[in-house]
Amino acid sequence: MTGPMDTFRMEAEEHLSALEDSLLEMEQTPNDPELIALAFRAMHTIKGAGGMFGFNDLSGFTHHLETALDKVRSGSYPVTPELISVMLDAKDHIAGMLESPEQTRVQLHVGQSLLNRLHKITPGDDASHNTPASSEESVKPIPKKIAEAAFRIRFTPSANAFTDGFDVLPILNELHALGSCYVTTIDSQVPELKELEPESCLLCWDIILITEQSIDAINDTFIFVAEEWQISIEKVDSNLDDVEYFDYIGEILVNRGLITSTQVSDILAAKPKTGELLQESGLVSRSDVDAALAEQKALRTVKERKTQSAQDATVRVPAFRLDRLMNLVGELVIVQARMNQLAHSRNDEEMMSVSEDLDRLTIDLRDNTFSIRMLPIGSTFGRFRRLVRDLSRDLGKEIRLETEGAETELDKVVIDRLGDPLVHLIRNSIDHGIETPEQRAALGKERIGTIHLAAEHAESHVVIRIQDDGAGINTDRIREKAKERGLISADSQLSEDEILHLIFEPGFSTAQQISDVSGRGVGMDVVKRSIQDLGGQVSINSNHGKGTTIKITLPMTLAIIEGLMVAVSDERYVLPLSAVEECIELQNGGKSERNDKRLVQIRGELVPYMRLREWFNLSGAIPAIEQVVITRMGEERFGFSVDEVIGQYQTVIKRLGKFYEGIAGIAGATILGDGSVAMILDTVGLAEAAESEAS
Repeated sequence: MTGPMDTFRMEAEEHLSALEDSLLEMEQTPNDPELIALAFRAMHTIKGAGGMFGFNDLSGFTHHLETALDKVRSGSYPVTPELISVMLDAKDHIAGMLESPEQTRVQLHVGQSLLNRLHKITPGDDASHNTPASSEESVKPIPKKIAEAAFRIRFTPSANAFTDGFDVLPILNELHALGSCYVTTIDSQVPELKELEPESCLLCWDIILITEQSIDAINDTFIFVAEEWQISIEKVDSNLDDVEYFDYIGEILVNRGLITSTQVSDILAAKPKTGELLQESGLVSRSDVDAALAEQKALRTVKERKTQSAQDATVRVPAFRLDRLMNLVGELVIVQARMNQLAHSRNDEEMMSVSEDLDRLTIDLRDNTFSIRMLPIGSTFGRFRRLVRDLSRDLGKEIRLETEGAETELDKVVIDRLGDPLVHLIRNSIDHGIETPEQRAALGKERIGTIHLAAEHAESHVVIRIQDDGAGINTDRIREKAKERGLISADSQLSEDEILHLIFEPGFSTAQQISDVSGRGVGMDVVKRSIQDLGGQVSINSNHGKGTTIKITLPMTLAIIEGLMVAVSDERYVLPLSAVEECIELQNGGKSERNDKRLVQIRGELVPYMRLREWFNLSGAIPAIEQVVITRMGEERFGFSVDEVIGQYQTVIKRLGKFYEGIAGIAGATILGDGSVAMILDTVGLAEAAESEAS
């Protein structure tokens, strides 16, 4: 079960991620008030939550950063690259401080060093004269939206709030920091002393807040207790200057839902003070009247100028629960296949009807479970902006990162395992691909290099491209390095594509010197192996002097796919349905050798194909009429000859053991309804292996 401290850390990490994104955007558009406000809010929330959970050192450290961002927000300080660098380093330091409320001596030293850097960049008013007034880089005031509004806040902590370690005072302090705060404590639920449970929280609070902050800032105050406490935040109609005192008290109580307008009218007929009459009548308590009076006083100081925006409710679920749900859905799919097979074997119409209903429900459940696990790949793209910024500065290069298709969705498991391979590829593009500004200028290129990171859906796969406009790959150097290492012979005749793929060999590197970034021969072979472990493919294309493009093709999920089941002899195989284009019948042409090239004519086009029987050395006679399943691989087509096409099959992917890893053409296995095992074929890998052997 996720505890309050775990929730705090998860929320803080999300705010740190938002802070980093905002800072990187601010470096490009330094005068954008929305970005500055986002960074300030993230820092403010981390500070407040840290104090609430006992991370006092963290709260004290972030207080200085929050103050600096507040000065930037008001226009007192400019947004400079130096300020962004300090804030990004501080963000990394805060991430380390989340591990424990108490700082180590090293953390204290690092924190003080960061604050010293910050104070040099953002001096106090006594040092403000150091900035030349005539400079074009002088501070430009950031427009600030001033629109005071009144909010009625009512919150009731959970009964076990005290035992969970929550304290109300930090929340009240945070609300006071947002503006003028009028607090009323409601104690109507507190029993007599002899009946009181001292560890139970029975109080609630009624607050009127006059603030220039948005409702998002108020919600951030309650971000770590929103799921456990009863919280109501609503904007109050403040255009009530002409309303009489007695009528207004009644209207406030009606708006709070404590009484009806009819009851107010009946009481007002006597015309004494409304609040006293309502209290004496027993309709409301004294504390309710006090809270209404506090609201009346507050609302006379402000008029509403902005509207409230609705927020979507979300539920936080630990990742292991989603994984468990996915496993259960996979087992359900297997059981459903078994029931479907049993129903057909018994020729029981009633059972077949139930099986069809179960099949429909299983598919819906599977699709909904998939949608829960699917995340936009932009969550991975975002981390590379910082990488490109920091690494390009270290190497003395000017590089911008462009992203496309950040909304493309992938299975969470795939996204989690995709990060490291992409880091390798982007680092290589920065180090090997993009030239220095001077070199680019001498070649007539723009001084700033570009790395384009794009993602898009391609049927049931996702295609990711990493493209740079750098120097490209020198194939002559690759060939020479390969000869030196004995990877190819001196007289080898390789195509350009084959030469490019040599960089995926273990330990291969063309770097002339070893650095912190590259040159040790570790990376590209790891990238290829990691992508293949995900069931994907990686290819490379380079144009010398113009740039390099690396293409990664990945399955959308590693759990369940739609497959086409085929039979060869007594064995069953599954081909990914997304790759299947059509099935044709072929008259048996007799026996032939395994490495003989075969072609089948389909509407005037010759398509190569292979016999799975011969590839897997299966016994039995070839049927008189073979079935050829035609698959598409990019622009090319390739066929697989089988004995029988059984039909569509929901395939739960089971990974093979290490002993079977690396077998060409095998992507995994699945369990059939009768308990037997069928291999899932990697159509691309199988076709490439067949073509390679035939040549």
